[in-house]
Amino acid sequence: MATRRSGVPTWVFVPAAVGALFIVLPLVAMASRVDWTSFGSLITSDSSQAALALSLRTSAMSTLICVVLGVPMALVLARTSFVGESLLRSLVLLPLVLPPVVGGIALLYTFGRRGLLGHTFEVLGLQIAFSTTAVVIAQTFVALPFLVVSLEGALRTAGQRFEVVAATLGARPTMVLRRVTLPLVLPGLASGAVLSFARSLGEFGATITFAGSLQGVTRTLPLEIYLQREVDPDAAVALALLLVVVAVVVIVLVRGSRSNAL
Repeated sequence: MATRRSGVPTWVFVPAAVGALFIVLPLVAMASRVDWTSFGSLITSDSSQAALALSLRTSAMSTLICVVLGVPMALVLARTSFVGESLLRSLVLLPLVLPPVVGGIALLYTFGRRGLLGHTFEVLGLQIAFSTTAVVIAQTFVALPFLVVSLEGALRTAGQRFEVVAATLGARPTMVLRRVTLPLVLPGLASGAVLSFARSLGEFGATITFAGSLQGVTRTLPLEIYLQREVDPDAAVALALLLVVVAVVVIVLVRGSRSNAL
């Protein structure tokens, strides 16, 4: 029997249960449509394995880029004040509200063969659009705000008192960042990283617009699911369930490591 938390009205549990069912019920319905007798063969086909491997590899790379770029961005937004700060924050959050296809078009006109930067890369012999690099860029574009938002919130919650004490004792800014700030917000950083990974893993619109769908090169698992939906619905459902399981495993592992750290 569930124990009611102090201060939580009883009626709140009703919409909370409805919300939980709203999320869980479609997953149960999808699982009920899986052909379990051929599930193994459906998810171990050559195209499925290639798509899953590509998704995991590119999602890991995009998450790493999100950490490298997102940590400095969150620090600047949380610890500094400057003219245009609100505008910059709005632009950073823009991929959260933009349709992914719009993001893909923007990336195509930036890094495509005739894009703003793509033409220069083309002269240098580098083609980004419709390559595995394009997949990583598309995933990073849509996932970066998740890390920035999570980490900025953690930084604001942690405050600056420990950083001020460390600076008073003579620690340089880089040492304060490495020895004080980052350890304090490590749970927030972990949460942002897993959100970025999960968003990258499920990315579809920007990827297919900017990178296309070439098997083994740009066809990630969401794209494979979309294509299989037209020719083999059973395979599409099995792969969709596989994607859900992979995402859940990643979230559970990260939350478990975060709890151990706390």
